[in-house]
Amino acid sequence: MAGDRTDSIATPASHYERLGGAPAVREAVDRFYDRVLGDPELAHYFTDVDMPRLKRHQVLLLSQVLGGPARYDGRELGEAHRGLGISSAHYDRVVDHLVAVLTDMGADEAALADAGNVLAGVKPDIVEDGVAS
Repeated sequence: MAGDRTDSIATPASHYERLGGAPAVREAVDRFYDRVLGDPELAHYFTDVDMPRLKRHQVLLLSQVLGGPARYDGRELGEAHRGLGISSAHYDRVVDHLVAVLTDMGADEAALADAGNVLAGVKPDIVEDGVAS
């Protein structure tokens, strides 16, 4: 239709696409777990954890959070973390590691803000020390 501008308006790239898609998210997850497992305050949470399986779920979840394919098929986050006794301070350390990795990989402020909003929203489901703020 003449004068219809919708054909010339491109859909903005998602955070997922701008970061580099699936290969970049896989790399981010590998870097993230290298940092978390190397953190003496956090490593004990991952004793006897099937890390390849956990990384697979994290790739799917992070992809979805960043606006990529919505294929996360893991347990609800509250259920998956129940009984681990995760403190608010430790949750915040994990978030700091993720933000550092995403920043190092070139995520922009909008991507970091959107991911931060998701992480803040699920914090009460994961933290068990009674202080999720």
